[in-house]
Amino acid sequence: MSNLIAVAYPDVETARSAAAELGQLAKEKSIVLDDMVVVERQADGKVKLHQGSTVAAGAAGGALWGGLIGLIFLVPLLGLAVGAASGAAAGALTDVGVDDKFMKTLGEKLQEGGAALVVLVRQSTPDKVIPRISQYGGEVIQSSLDNEAEAQLDAALAQRGAAAV
Repeated sequence: MSNLIAVAYPDVETARSAAAELGQLAKEKSIVLDDMVVVERQADGKVKLHQGSTVAAGAAGGALWGGLIGLIFLVPLLGLAVGAASGAAAGALTDVGVDDKFMKTLGEKLQEGGAALVVLVRQSTPDKVIPRISQYGGEVIQSSLDNEAEAQLDAALAQRGAAAV
């Protein structure tokens, strides 16, 4: 089962930096994410969601498999094209993770110009993740973690926030 964690930041740049750090941690296999979205409340009050594209990932995977199948049947370019198109279609139809309505509602609670990083964490190594993510500060605003784990994360984030002042 995955845990939902939403951390508020003063601006979208900080939230994106924290997201990039989580992406690096995922590459290092220190954390496994099911979904990651930056929610921005713009100066005009509108809420904007910045999410990774499942269409691009599907197209890349489809092109790879299509190219391999095309090589087997001696038509690699056709296989690449068909694979990319079917992969993109599959990626577009796949919308798993955090509900968009929930994220919009969460975004409306942010201060104008503020942002939140919303993640669905399937698995993590907290002693490797928390020190690297706490450098961005932030405040836990929504979580499905148990009380002790949420308090530990919030304290680590607050400690960075106090050091930045």
